Amino acid sequence: MLENSGILVAESSSWYATAPVPKSEQPDFVNGVVRVVTTLDPTSLLLLLHRIEDDFGRVRMNRNEARVLDLDLIDYDGRVESAEGGPILPHPRVHERAFVLVPLHEIAPGWRHPVTGVGIDALIRDLPDANDVKRL
Repeated sequence: MLENSGILVAESSSWYATAPVPKSEQPDFVNGVVRVVTTLDPTSLLLLLHRIEDDFGRVRMNRNEARVLDLDLIDYDGRVESAEGGPILPHPRVHERAFVLVPLHEIAPGWRHPVTGVGIDALIRDLPDANDVKRL
């Protein structure tokens, strides 16, 4: 659907199974990361991601609930933004999420957090649940 919307998927990680965060009785999630090439600005890209979620039947009711599809904008060319009405970049919890960092490491092993400058290896090493992210 990204490519049908004019977004070039330049690289994709493997799929990974992870327990829900925060821990709950929900089934495991399947996570992955893609690197895209687009002319869309971050706000337009996030709106497109939300539209794709809607097309798959996602209904936003409660935070951290089980969902059919969850597409997040993690980083956009290393930008740091938090403008009203636009996406917060980088994603505000990326450094806490092994289920994002492990697949991101697969396609961007040199990635550094745009705010802290900490490299992805150190970020993963500091997460207690990094070993719980299992490649499918």
